[in-house]
Amino acid sequence: MKAIHIVCAVVGGAIAGAAVGLLVAPEKGNETRKKIMKVLKDKGICLKKDKLEELVDEIEDQIENVL
Repeated sequence: MKAIHIVCAVVGGAIAGAAVGLLVAPEKGNETRKKIMKVLKDKGICLKKDKLEELVDEIEDQIENVL
């Protein structure tokens, strides 16, 4: 297996794990979305609320398909 495949697998796993952790967090969805938007904003990424909700819904759908 090539090293790039291993790196991609690790990065993909980390992203999937973070997404699952956020989606099953004990806080309300609105609070979690606010925290995500704040972190993204601090990093210079600006998403509108509707775009963030679309992203969360897309991640949730993909996770449900895997489970």
